[in-house]
Amino acid sequence: MSIKDKKIVFYGAGEMAEAIARGILSQKLVSNKNLAMLNRNNEARLHELNDLYGVQTEMQGLSKLEYIKQADIIFLAMKPKDAVEALDAIEPYVKSHQLIISVIAGLSIDSMEQLLGDDLPLVRSMPNTSSRIGYGVTGISYSPLVSEEQRAIVEKIYQSIGISLVIDEDQQDAITSISGSGPAYVYFIMEQMMNRAIETGFSVDDAKKLVSQTVLGAAEMVIQSGENPGELRRKVTSPNGTTQAAIEKMTEMGLPKAIFSGMESCENRAKEIRSTVEEDLQIKV
Repeated sequence: MSIKDKKIVFYGAGEMAEAIARGILSQKLVSNKNLAMLNRNNEARLHELNDLYGVQTEMQGLSKLEYIKQADIIFLAMKPKDAVEALDAIEPYVKSHQLIISVIAGLSIDSMEQLLGDDLPLVRSMPNTSSRIGYGVTGISYSPLVSEEQRAIVEKIYQSIGISLVIDEDQQDAITSISGSGPAYVYFIMEQMMNRAIETGFSVDDAKKLVSQTVLGAAEMVIQSGENPGELRRKVTSPNGTTQAAIEKMTEMGLPKAIFSGMESCENRAKEIRSTVEEDLQIKV
């Protein structure tokens, strides 16, 4: 059976679920008749998704559990705080032939095994928000029961929204701090660059154009040249020039250390969220 024949269900219908579903449909991996989106009780959201993409929802006749039972691939896309209760509810209905893919921050493969059973092929993944426009980065970890065919399907799905990298599960917290939260770091730097541009007299629109194109161009230079960012930075930093003055001041003010420490704090917070989910699981058990 090819991916075109698979029935895919998203249990959780937030922005990330929508981004992945949109990628799947835009690349014609499956038809909208084979893709269903479910949530806890937000009917307006389900109507919106049906209107936008023609996907299946409870509004089209089947119950949540019927969609779950019929699925070949189930995406777990609910909020971390709702994960234990939601997975406990569907546990009696999932079967060993179904592929389970989690996009829930902090939900480990071990926790999924405890909640759903240890006879299922399980995938833990961490996409980022740029998936919404097809430029996402996703870290993927597999349980031992995921077959080669299933791995190929998972990677094809995530290629529809950007690039993916298969990693050891113990790297998931780290990838959260690199690419998971990474777009926000870039937005934060862009925000400061825009503020400075506005302060020097540029309009908000012009400041946005200048900064956006500068960041886009810099990223494309790294990708197209194949060079490391440090090498490219050194090439444009002339001795005693304007760029060197800026880099020296930023270094003096602690920018490199602030970025490193911020990413470390992000990773630690990811670990705390995982611990909270695991604590909830132990209480439930």
